[in-house]
Amino acid sequence: MEDLQQFKQTYFDESGEFLAGAEAGLLRLAPGNVDLDEVNGIFRAVHSIKGGGGAFGFTELVTFAHEFETVMDGVRSCTIAVTDDLVNTLIRANDVLGQLLTHARDGTTPPPGFADPVVAALRRNALVAGSPAAGDPAPSAPGGTPTETETGTTAADPARIVTIRFQPKADLLMTGNDPTFMLRALTHLGAAEIECDVGGLPALAHLEPELLYLQWLVTLTTTASLAEIEDVFEFVSDESLVEITEHRADTRAGGTAGAAVAPVGGTGLEAAGPGLTPSQLTVYGSAATGAAATGTAAPTTAAGTGKSSTAGEGGHLNLGGHTIRVDLDKIDRLVNMVGEMVITQAMVAEHVRDLPPGEFQELLEGLEQLAQHTRELRESVMSIRAQPVGSVFSRMPRLVRELSGETGKDVVLVTAGENTEVDKTVVENLVDPLTHMIRNSIDHGLETPEDRVAAGKPRTGTVHLSAQHRSGRIVIEVTDDGRGIDRPKVLQTAIKRGLIQPGVNLSDDEIDNLIFVPGFSTADKVSSISGRGVGMDVVRRNVTSLGGRIGVYSAPGQGSRFVLSLPLTLAVLDGMVISVGPERFVLPLTNIVESLRPKPSDLHGLVNKCDVIMARGEYVRLVYLHQLFGIPGAVGDATKGLVVLVETEEGGRLGLVVDEVLGQQQVVIKSLESNYRRLDGVAAATILGDGRVALILDVAGLQEMSQHARSLAPRQIADASTQLPAL
Repeated sequence: MEDLQQFKQTYFDESGEFLAGAEAGLLRLAPGNVDLDEVNGIFRAVHSIKGGGGAFGFTELVTFAHEFETVMDGVRSCTIAVTDDLVNTLIRANDVLGQLLTHARDGTTPPPGFADPVVAALRRNALVAGSPAAGDPAPSAPGGTPTETETGTTAADPARIVTIRFQPKADLLMTGNDPTFMLRALTHLGAAEIECDVGGLPALAHLEPELLYLQWLVTLTTTASLAEIEDVFEFVSDESLVEITEHRADTRAGGTAGAAVAPVGGTGLEAAGPGLTPSQLTVYGSAATGAAATGTAAPTTAAGTGKSSTAGEGGHLNLGGHTIRVDLDKIDRLVNMVGEMVITQAMVAEHVRDLPPGEFQELLEGLEQLAQHTRELRESVMSIRAQPVGSVFSRMPRLVRELSGETGKDVVLVTAGENTEVDKTVVENLVDPLTHMIRNSIDHGLETPEDRVAAGKPRTGTVHLSAQHRSGRIVIEVTDDGRGIDRPKVLQTAIKRGLIQPGVNLSDDEIDNLIFVPGFSTADKVSSISGRGVGMDVVRRNVTSLGGRIGVYSAPGQGSRFVLSLPLTLAVLDGMVISVGPERFVLPLTNIVESLRPKPSDLHGLVNKCDVIMARGEYVRLVYLHQLFGIPGAVGDATKGLVVLVETEEGGRLGLVVDEVLGQQQVVIKSLESNYRRLDGVAAATILGDGRVALILDVAGLQEMSQHARSLAPRQIADASTQLPAL
């Protein structure tokens, strides 16, 4: 039972991948834009879900998938024209199939009539089968050849005789497959005569009850295409020998179908008898690759390679070109153990610093090697947790399509950087922020088609979604070419709702950031898309909880740009330990450009502004950390301390005035917000080698604090450094 449950979990995981792939293909499907390869991919995805569901007895799921599959078969054979209504129906069908999978996974029963409306819509489209609609060009097969089924047999072929020799692999039963399912499926395709060859049975004393010693010869009179027959054996084709021979009935010189079949015990089907002309022979290999199957829910493999894609509830490791599925809890435990190892290694390194110089050389060399191995192990583990943001980006075309229909606006989504990798936890928490931002861009940012034309813009609005690595972080941007933020309206709304006092003079940036205030909305009426003021504040809260930031940049009449900046990993990073008075801080190494001790002639003051330093030909703003955080006893003169030049996400530089640079160290990231509370300018916390708690600084947050000349009470940093027992 436990093994069967494992097979089911594999089936559900891979079905989720099939659904995601099918949805992506359906969103690209449109009248006049029919890619036959993509249509076939959608068909195979639905068929694979149906086949696995049948093996596990998910009757309702299989019944619905059959309706879905029938329409997709009509699309790929060009007997059902692609219309907008059809595409909408197929997308709804994909949703229903996903919900049925959820019910099957949870062991619950769908509500009565749950899928009936979509089934009725699918059948209506199936009844319209015929020639493609005018103006809707039929898809062509690759290379411009006439469109046929995958094996070359058209759906209009007359009844014919097909012989199938089915010799399962001996351990097929141990994979969760049952050959009787395949034989029963063949009887649904036509009149079938099934003969079983028991010649392979050993003596009773040598018989293994879990092994299979039988093979079958099936003579099938059918109008089904060869593709439909091949699909019956889809899940066992790599584990068995399957030979399919088609005989044209009208070429027979005489005799009956039964007499025309070669003996089962023969070496093949070549002795089929006079008058029968094999028109096609399809032979599947007998799985000599040795790849282990995972049951009827086994991964559908490409070209018999044994590879399978992974997603859903399990992570994956790629070893020597092969992919194995690993439970994410195991990866998380591994990451935690590596983090503890990093802390322990730092503590050992801290203690050996007190050893007399020149002694214990071998110990020091061993510790250096340990540090190197720990770093490599950490990087390998982090790469396992890393996932491309494309898994999130792929959900957005569906959202844009739905919002376009609801708002009556023509919108196109352009994505870039889908392969940019980031920590799994970050990826999982990106869906809601991106959803809210794209909703905001389409509903509030983009104009109606008529207004765009009147403004000299293209009728279709564009939303760009991109991701890239920058300064050791991942930066995701959502940009639209709409009207931009209506600052007078935003300011008026904020005053009306009591968020700011009348007469307050705000900069453009401060007005733009009012949209992140909880409860703020400029929508004239509440709709299913917006108007309740629970969108952009949720975005900021979710982003800051991950140690990230969000900024908004807008130009009236040209559009708006939202920028999310998030850490690449939430586990371990390389940092530089610095001291400011009695406190210790960690700066991410990726932000640091250099450290220097300036001369008095290098320092310049701007009246009522700030101090700057001339560094390598450019003026850089100085930020005194002891002033920002209210730390007593720190060096206040930059010429007597050190200036650490750091790079901001926008490409600029900032000079942080500190007492001393203590050294480089790997640190384990611990959430400050969940263990204490959020502090401006601080991204997280960590434990140093001497057991002290140190705060990891957020460069962009420091820049924002310095620009607004805000400082924190002295107790905040002291409290954060001493009241974190959970770390």
